Amino acid sequence: MPSKIAGTRRPSARPGGGRAPASPRGARGGVRGFYTRAKRAWDRPLTAYYVIIGAGLLITTLGLVMVYSASMITALRYELVPSYFFRKQFFAALLGTGLLLVASRMPVKLHRALAYPILVGAVFLMVLVQIPGIGHSVGGNQNWISLGGPFMLQPSEFGKLGLILWGADLLARKQDMKLLTQWKHMLVPLVPGAFMLLGLIMLGGDMGTAIILTAILFGLLWTAGAPTRLFVGVLAVATAIGVLLIKTSPHRMDRFQCIGATDPGGEGAPCLQAAHGIYALASGGWFGSGLGASVEKWGQLPEAHTDFIFAVTGEELGLAGTLSVLALFAALGYAGIRVAGGTENPFVRFAAGGVTTWITAQAVINIGAVLGLLPIAGVPLPLFSYGGSALLPTMFAVGLLIAFARQEPAAKAALAMRRPGWGKRAGVRWKSMRRRVKKRPSGER
Repeated sequence: MPSKIAGTRRPSARPGGGRAPASPRGARGGVRGFYTRAKRAWDRPLTAYYVIIGAGLLITTLGLVMVYSASMITALRYELVPSYFFRKQFFAALLGTGLLLVASRMPVKLHRALAYPILVGAVFLMVLVQIPGIGHSVGGNQNWISLGGPFMLQPSEFGKLGLILWGADLLARKQDMKLLTQWKHMLVPLVPGAFMLLGLIMLGGDMGTAIILTAILFGLLWTAGAPTRLFVGVLAVATAIGVLLIKTSPHRMDRFQCIGATDPGGEGAPCLQAAHGIYALASGGWFGSGLGASVEKWGQLPEAHTDFIFAVTGEELGLAGTLSVLALFAALGYAGIRVAGGTENPFVRFAAGGVTTWITAQAVINIGAVLGLLPIAGVPLPLFSYGGSALLPTMFAVGLLIAFARQEPAAKAALAMRRPGWGKRAGVRWKSMRRRVKKRPSGER
């Protein structure tokens, strides 16, 4: 007779003779388990902080690579060294990185204090643009100031940042005084101030930047909780003004007629850029022709390194490259929404919502134009296209998002735990299995 071993039991047989059901742990490896782990990782306090840093720097770095590739032929055409535009963009990226680091370390009070100086400075420069002899016209738009030599400044790009900071500070102060429940306090002076900036921009004929500024205004109103009727009313007025400006300009009407165009026409035809942008994307295939191997940048595609750099990216890096860029912008936008929605500070909520609206709306308008789904607005792809005037304020805005993400209470605590020497001060040491073990007093066993 077999001996019995204490503490052991034979598994009981199921009625009918089948196997016992699988352990619930086996289901963790499926889609549901992956979703659970991904959701748990995304809910960590520092996820938005790291996503903003990673996505912002990756977009900027990939943009530098594509600017170098897309601008070489243009530089040679003007009898310049092939790396001419890349050098200027790299210098702007270095300055922008400094601005990003400064903005990411500044407290919220200092951000609010900078709102009025940045707005007033931007308005002053936008007025100077309209003075003959000071302002310069590029591409038919009078919106540039020469800084001497090859350097040019576009003040309207800094106007976007000024509107966000000023609007966020204004709405935050009104919310503290319980005034945002009244429609007149919701609109005044935010909407008149935004329309003043729009007027200065439209004096130079730059409707693309005006569209982005309008999107920022709507983003601020939406984040502030504007009633639907009020929101629709402002949208209707802006749409009516936009339609009037488009119909009175043959150049803008031509851009609308080029939506989805595949026939470039002859030299100087209005749809030349739109059609060749589609050709570049179509010839890229899944993985592209390789860096530097674009055909369209040899003269067929105008503005290959600025407004249509996404088309060159599709031709050289293929669908995989373009989807990677889209994924990075989506991650940056989603992290910005999380920062705006997870804070109790009204200024942080409004400013983060405005910055997220700015970057995502401009990316959608640029990429939509390259894909032939929207009219060509003449706006660069944020952090990606060539242009120092656009890169500097955008990187400062990304620094704002980083500062807001790191100043959340849970993120502050998580960052404090990772500082060198924190474990010694708290009397805690970290094991390799990430368990916290209290230090024992000397002599204790």
